[in-house]
Amino acid sequence: MEDDPINFRQAMQDSNSEKWIEAMKEEYKSMQDNKVWELVPLPEGVKPIGCKWIFKTKRDSNGNVERYKARLVAKGYTQKEGIDFKETFSPVSSKDSFRTIMALVAHYDLELHQMDVKTAFLNGNIDETIYMVQPENFVSGDSKNMVCKLTKSIYGLKQASRQWYHKFHEVVLSFGFEVNIVEDCVYQKFSGRKCIFLVLYVDDILLAANDIGILHETKKFLSRTFEMKDLGDASFVLGIQIHRDRSRGILGLSQRNYIEKVLKRFGMQECKPGDNPIAKGDKFSLSQCPKGNLEIQEMQKIPYASAVGSLMYAQVCTRPDIAFIVGMLGRYLSNPGMDHWKAAKKVMRYLKRTKDYMLTYRRSDQLEITGYSDSDYAGCQDSKRSTSGYIYMLAGGAVSWRSAKQTLTASSTMAAEFIACYEASNHGIWLRNLVTRLRIVEGIERPLKLYCDNKSAVLYSNNNRSSAKSKYIDIKFLVVKERVQNGQISIEHLGTNSMIADPLTKGLPPKVFHEHTARMGVLPLEESLV
Repeated sequence: MEDDPINFRQAMQDSNSEKWIEAMKEEYKSMQDNKVWELVPLPEGVKPIGCKWIFKTKRDSNGNVERYKARLVAKGYTQKEGIDFKETFSPVSSKDSFRTIMALVAHYDLELHQMDVKTAFLNGNIDETIYMVQPENFVSGDSKNMVCKLTKSIYGLKQASRQWYHKFHEVVLSFGFEVNIVEDCVYQKFSGRKCIFLVLYVDDILLAANDIGILHETKKFLSRTFEMKDLGDASFVLGIQIHRDRSRGILGLSQRNYIEKVLKRFGMQECKPGDNPIAKGDKFSLSQCPKGNLEIQEMQKIPYASAVGSLMYAQVCTRPDIAFIVGMLGRYLSNPGMDHWKAAKKVMRYLKRTKDYMLTYRRSDQLEITGYSDSDYAGCQDSKRSTSGYIYMLAGGAVSWRSAKQTLTASSTMAAEFIACYEASNHGIWLRNLVTRLRIVEGIERPLKLYCDNKSAVLYSNNNRSSAKSKYIDIKFLVVKERVQNGQISIEHLGTNSMIADPLTKGLPPKVFHEHTARMGVLPLEESLV
C-alpha cells in the first residue's frame, strides 16, 4: 500500500493527482453547500488561523480502495483559548457499550445497520468569531486581504467535535429518541413492542432494531436531516469486522486486517507464530531499562511506544487475552529496555497465530451479566503493588475487561483480592445500569453476580467480621460490603481453575491460558461459527 500524500504539493505530484483534485473539489463543494464560511476582508489587527488539506485513501475490510478522500482542516493549534474557543470536550460511545449492544444483537437477533455522516463537523454551529485563510487551490480574489469568516464548525477546530455532538443530540431527541443516562452516545426509542438503539462514535452510527420498519423510518429521518451514507448491514466499524450467522444466533468481532497491518508496520508479518503472549513466570522491572547513553540511543531507534500503542487498540476493542501484558509493557514507555521490546514482539507473534480469532457472542438460554475478579499479589517488581483484573460476560462473550496496577500497596493476598473486587464492582454497577436503562433485558434487577477465587475476600465481603488481614484496608473499599448488603452485587467463590479473569493478572501455562481465553469468547473463526 502506498503512503498517502502529506500535503497539497505531494498530492499534485502523486500518480493519483487527478483523483486527489476531484476529492478536493467534492470537499470544497460540501463547504459551499453547507455555507461553512463567507469571504470577507480581514479586519485590522486580526490574525486568521491557517488551514491545510489532508489526504486519505479509504479502503474496505479487504484492503481494496473504495475512494480517495480529501479533507480541509483548520490549524486549530493556533486558536487562543477564551477567544477562539471555550469548551472542547465531546463524548463518544465507549467500547464497552458498543460490545454490549453487539451482545444484545446476537441474543435477540436484532437488525444491525450502519450509517456514516458525510462532513459531520460541518453541521455544527459556532458561537465564536473565527477567521481562516483561504484553502490552497481554491483562492478567490485577493488572498492577502480576503479571508474566510467561519459560520459553521470545520474539521480541525478545537470545538468542532463538541459542536457536532450538540447538533446531533438535539436532532435525535426531537425525533423521539432518549439518551441512556449512563452513556451519552447511546440512544433508544420505543414504539409499542418496537425498539431501536443508536450508537454514535463521532460520525459513525450503528442502528440496532427489532423491527425493520422503525429502522428504515429512522434512517430516512437521519438522511433528511444530514447528508448521510447508508452502508446497509453493519460489517466493518472502527476497524472491527462484524461477522454474523443469524441462523445460529452468533455474532463475532474480528480485527484480523488491523492485526495484519500492525505486523507489517513493525516488520513482523513473516515472524514465527507464538503460543502465548506472556509465559508463566515472566517478570519485568526498571532494572531492565537502559542505563548508559549507548543503550538509550539504541532503544530510541526502536518504535517501542508505537508498537505498544498499536497493541493497545487491539486489546481495547476485541482482545482481552493480551490485556495483562499490554498493560505491563505500557509501564515502561518512558524508558523501555531491550527485554521490553522482545516482550512486545512476543505479543505480535502470538497475534500472528491468533489473528483469525474473534470475540464471539451467541444466543443463550438465560441472558445475564456475570463478572469475574482476580488479583496477583505484589506482582510489580518495582513498587510491590498488585495487579487487579476483571472481566464481565454477556451472551457468551466478554463485554468489559480491565487489567491495571492497583493504586496502593496491599498488605496481603486477601487485601489485594478485595481491592480487585472493589474495582470490579464499580464497573459492574455501571454496566448493569447501562443494560437496565436499555429496557430490553428482563430480570437484570437481581444482584449482579461477581466471582472471586479468594475465600477470605469472599467471606469478608459477605460478613461483618474483621480479621488481622482486613484491619488495614482503606475505608473507601468497604463500599463493597455495603453493595453486598444492599443486594446490588453478590460476591461468590469460584475455584482458580475456572477463574476467567486469571489471564488478566499474570502469565499462565499455555494449556490453562487457552482454556480461559476460549471461555472469554475469544475463539478461532472455525470454532466461532460452529
